[in-house]
Amino acid sequence: MIYLANAFSLQMIAPDPVANVRITRSNPGAVRAILSEGWYTSAVGHADTAAVFEALLGTEVVAQRVNVALTSEDLLIVGQITGGRLPEGAHTLPEGAHIDWLLVRLID
Repeated sequence: MIYLANAFSLQMIAPDPVANVRITRSNPGAVRAILSEGWYTSAVGHADTAAVFEALLGTEVVAQRVNVALTSEDLLIVGQITGGRLPEGAHTLPEGAHIDWLLVRLID
C-alpha cells in the first residue's frame, strides 16, 4: 500500500521485533508519478496541509487522521514542511517555507 503523510513516527511501524527503515529524498515530480500510478491512502491529518499538498501535487489529497502500520510491502511518502507553520486556510506555502519529500520503506 502507498501512504501519503506529512510526518513519520516510529509508531507507524507494524508490530515486529526488528525493522530497518530506509529513507530516501524525492521531489514533487517523482511523488506525482508515484501517486498517479494508482490508489493511495492519505494520512495527512490537517486540512491546510492537505490543501497545500493537493495544489503542489495536482492530485486530490484528503485530510484524514488514520492509523498507519507499515510493513515491508508498503511505501510511505512524507511531505515534511519546514521553515514555518502554515497559516490557517493556507493553500500555498508561506514565504521561507518548503517541503522535503521523503520516501520511507521498511527493509526485511
